[in-house]
Amino acid sequence: MASSGAPDALAIASKLKFATWAAGAVPIAFILHVLLFKSDNRHTGGLGLLFTVLLAAATFLWLGVVSEIVPEPYLDEVFHIPQAQKYCEGKFLEWDDKITTPPGLYWLSILIPQAAKSSGLIASYTCGPKTLRATNAIGVIFLSYIALLCRREIEARLHQAHSSISIKATSQYTMHTAFNIALFPLLFFFSGLYYTDVVSTAVVLAAFLNHLRRVGSDYSSFLSDIVTIFLGLGSLTMRQTNVFWVVVFMGGLEAVHAVKSLRPKTVAQPYMTTLSEQLLFFIKRWSAGHVHDLPLHMAYPEDMLFTTISLIIAALCNPIRVARQIWPYVTVLGAFAGFVAWNGGVVLGDKSNHVATIHLPQMLYIWAFFGFFSLPLFAPYAVLVVDALRSVFVSTKRSAAKGSENVPVKTSTSFQPALSLPLKLFTTVFNNRLLWPLYLASTFILSALIVRFNTIIHPFTLADNRHYMFYVFRYTIRRAPWIRYFLILPYTASRWLVWGTLSGCTTLFSGAHKDACSAYYHSSRPPPFNSDPFVVADPSQSDKNVVDEFQSLQPKTKKELEQKFHQDPLLFSTEPISTSTGLVFLLATTLSLITAPLVEPRYFIIPWVVWRLLVPAWRLHDHQQAKDSLFDGAASTSVWGKLVHFCRFYDVRLIFETIWFVLINIGTGYIFLSKPYIWRAEDGSILDEGRLQRFMW
Repeated sequence: MASSGAPDALAIASKLKFATWAAGAVPIAFILHVLLFKSDNRHTGGLGLLFTVLLAAATFLWLGVVSEIVPEPYLDEVFHIPQAQKYCEGKFLEWDDKITTPPGLYWLSILIPQAAKSSGLIASYTCGPKTLRATNAIGVIFLSYIALLCRREIEARLHQAHSSISIKATSQYTMHTAFNIALFPLLFFFSGLYYTDVVSTAVVLAAFLNHLRRVGSDYSSFLSDIVTIFLGLGSLTMRQTNVFWVVVFMGGLEAVHAVKSLRPKTVAQPYMTTLSEQLLFFIKRWSAGHVHDLPLHMAYPEDMLFTTISLIIAALCNPIRVARQIWPYVTVLGAFAGFVAWNGGVVLGDKSNHVATIHLPQMLYIWAFFGFFSLPLFAPYAVLVVDALRSVFVSTKRSAAKGSENVPVKTSTSFQPALSLPLKLFTTVFNNRLLWPLYLASTFILSALIVRFNTIIHPFTLADNRHYMFYVFRYTIRRAPWIRYFLILPYTASRWLVWGTLSGCTTLFSGAHKDACSAYYHSSRPPPFNSDPFVVADPSQSDKNVVDEFQSLQPKTKKELEQKFHQDPLLFSTEPISTSTGLVFLLATTLSLITAPLVEPRYFIIPWVVWRLLVPAWRLHDHQQAKDSLFDGAASTSVWGKLVHFCRFYDVRLIFETIWFVLINIGTGYIFLSKPYIWRAEDGSILDEGRLQRFMW
């Protein structure tokens, strides 16, 4: 009897221990909420407390379960934990040459607890696996808080571009987005292990937050420059690839900010008849800072081309202003170059297995990765599909009438008989979206060429079946040659969905740019930073009249703005980012991935987190056609009517995203903890001295 009851007693004790871990997180969460998540908006304070408690409880519960079932270092922890323990013993000159990343995580794991111990906050500190893993458990909570501040600053900066009235409110969308980022399966999973990813991402977000606050003013202070350098170098001590996000992404955005903050006076565009006159006028406007940088949901391929060219011209014509803004990032880049020269390469150890190479398929894989994890964010496309199908069968005539209302076209030039032939040709090509077919064809051709000539399968991917990526490659790319080419279709579809979600308004099936996509734009082509070189002026109008009309629609006082926000909690959250931000993000993502021969999901963490922070909110009535056709009868059913009303003032995608992440975390956590196995070679011999292996990211 005693022997049979022992396992039950152990099981009960384990459950009590896990419950203690989770319960102990509640007061910690409350303290963190009071100190960190304090909101100046009474409508989101309770929501923030709820998210903080749930996140802390889930994180510490996961840490407790992992530490109980997997008490010994596992996989890469075999390198990280002993190295951290050497630092704990003061052996800072001893280094394991199998470790490729800098020692920033070890410094943080040792210095902060030692400082807390010296100040009396904690009685003792041991460098065991459980306590070292707690670094990431606490780190993911702080990461969530930093993400919250970043999203709040993003909304404030987007508002600041169109209004002189500042905002400090923390929206419900900001709260829920930060919570979901912490639940992101790769971040949450590694919050229970001693890996570099959680803390590295948190430090990059801290640098991003500093950048967002810097661009809140026209000029940065010297103290801000020093803090920027410190955070930039700090991010490099975590992972070397963070240089792309600190230098390329944040530095690039600050270069854009430098030229856009010139704010040249509005000049009415004269009527010009030749191509040379037209181009010369716009080059002068670009050089003065009147660049072409539309909101992303209004940008076509040619707009992205004009944005790039106009920013380059503006930067070249204002080098001192740009250099003054980005010199801290240049300093960080110089320090990184010095490290590479001293080290003889980018990675610290195991250099033979981490040789930089050109691996372009990474920019195909990443969209599928985003598409899988961000599936709930694509809900607006489902609304449009359902609405389109319903329109076909119910009211084709009505659908056709509504589809012709707001088709965005550039200023017509048919009334200008004296235009030169070259100018007519260029306006015809660019004003009628003739680049679209070329763009679509080129993306498919380029994707096929990349798959054909640059598909790389790293030896680690072939040999290590403990990671999910081994099975992804085994059952797709390595299955048959034709599958590699067939996958171009889901790659392309994922890219469209991801980019459309970043744009804010779903325009994949509808060509109309809805005014409801933005709280600030009330015309199809807004005046701020709209400098299209192939739109011929209409002599009957002037840019000043358009700007005056635009400004007259904005709230005049802070009280009026606050009232609008209380009436509409998504007021500041639906604003899309600019085209330049999207292009700089794409550049940083590309550079950070294409040099890595190994396809590792953890390499996609920072690109996904930054992308997720930039994604604007979605409300149901952004889609006018869907609202009219699908929900005309909503008011007749009280429950359904309340649901529709809720969907118009809360981004319901976030709820589905939370559920999706929880399900993935439960599934991967269960597999990791309850499905261990003995690792064997192809000939049946036992590997890794018979230690239990576990499936993980």
